[in-house]
Amino acid sequence: MSKLGDLGARLHRGEVGYDFIGNRKIWYGLSILITITAIVALAVRGLNMGIEFQGGAVFTTPKSEVSVSQAQEYAEEASGHDAIVQQLGNGSLRIQVGGLDTAQSDQVRSELAKDLNVAEDKIAAELVGPSWGEQIANKAWTGLAVFMILVVIYLAIAFEWRMAVAALIALIHDLTITVGIYSLVGFEVTVGTVIGLLTILGYSLYDTVVVFDSLKEQTKDITKQTRFTYSELANRSINGTLVRSINTTVVALLPVAGLLFIGGGVLGAGMLNDISLSLFVGLAAGAYSSIFIATPLVADLKEREPSIKALRKRIQAKRASAAAKGESADDTDVLSVEAETAVVGPRSSRRGTQEHRG
Repeated sequence: MSKLGDLGARLHRGEVGYDFIGNRKIWYGLSILITITAIVALAVRGLNMGIEFQGGAVFTTPKSEVSVSQAQEYAEEASGHDAIVQQLGNGSLRIQVGGLDTAQSDQVRSELAKDLNVAEDKIAAELVGPSWGEQIANKAWTGLAVFMILVVIYLAIAFEWRMAVAALIALIHDLTITVGIYSLVGFEVTVGTVIGLLTILGYSLYDTVVVFDSLKEQTKDITKQTRFTYSELANRSINGTLVRSINTTVVALLPVAGLLFIGGGVLGAGMLNDISLSLFVGLAAGAYSSIFIATPLVADLKEREPSIKALRKRIQAKRASAAAKGESADDTDVLSVEAETAVVGPRSSRRGTQEHRG
């Protein structure tokens, strides 16, 4: 067995582990800080909305020796607006300029033809109205709302309402961070970005549901024992699924990182940037929130229940009594089991003897 596999087995058995629940205030504080930073970035910098949302023109030129940076300078001088230039695979250029109407588009096209030294009729111009992007955004918001409602209903039925609330908070946390990163980095928000954001919703919940399923299994009939508190079992659930969560997240992040850093960064594929950045940040944030946010929140909510509070008091009293006797609580559990076996054993033996005599 590999070292990682051996570690995963030891984590699952509870032989080793990290106290995620005990340090939850650290994770809460870190998440609040990141979320506030994202909100401030959105309020101050805003989002760099693509041409699909603000309207404008897209010019496609034939193959040219002009560099991307030079073409961007030409387009901004001709239009008076910011321009985004991408070099396509065949050497042609795709130039996006926002906020142009038909007359302005014709003028910019003429200026670009002169600057790039190509025939004007060789430059394809396409006007994009903001209404199309607005429709896409509205449908995305509708889909997001429906998705969250269905998720809450499903988790409340499959698990319980506390887990549904915790998962919803973690999901909002992931989306806020992802959108905030877009604002800080300044990447253009396009339809591809919207697709990426909707895609990460499922990924963000995947690891959370895995931990919740383990927690549900471990806390079944929890009040019938006096060895572990709910928070301790929640911590065991996180540790037991930790290696699995890391493995699935890394495997999912590797191809997305290839799209982002190689496809987008090296090859300059703009649409890949739009989708891959949202996927990359969303996957990483989802893995983080499932471990450090969602499950600790469930533990906090459950510890407020009267039965769970009573269980904690019984366990604390038992441990205090064992400590006063110089024993551990685990030793007390073992002695209780042995004593019960010692009592049951003779009874069983006597019953067997009586049956034999009969």
